[in-house]
Amino acid sequence: MENALVVVNSPVGPWGLEGTVQGLRRVYMPHETFLPRAGRVPAVLRDAQRQLEQYFQGRRHSFTVVLDETGAATDFQRDCWRALQRIPFGTVATYAEVARDVGRPRAARAVGNANHANPWPIVVPCHRVVATTGLGGYGGGVDVKAYLLGLEGYLDSANA
Repeated sequence: MENALVVVNSPVGPWGLEGTVQGLRRVYMPHETFLPRAGRVPAVLRDAQRQLEQYFQGRRHSFTVVLDETGAATDFQRDCWRALQRIPFGTVATYAEVARDVGRPRAARAVGNANHANPWPIVVPCHRVVATTGLGGYGGGVDVKAYLLGLEGYLDSANA
């Protein structure tokens, strides 16, 4: 399957969406390097682009994007990613809460590692997972995490 790539611009920079007719394979964060690709862009990738644009416009709170899950991942990572999709827009969960949700209450650090390996940031909302002492980390940078949580109404920009 040939990979295609489209770009979604946002106030925090461009996000790259890579996928095939099978679905969205990867979301590149603004700080990551991604190269445009020539060729036909499948409808499923155009749909992902439209949904992410709507999210940044404040018009979308959840995603129905088809994910291409053919990449290597552990069962634990997949369990974590499914748990992330259950965290509602505008709310957060702690790493410990996600660990309990996936039946591994002592695995909060492993949840953080699974979040870091998430190939679909925003669509699978790893930004909604926070530390008990604050925002915690984010692969795209804490400033991007704060922006996303502010966009969702969880953080006031004065508190970010």
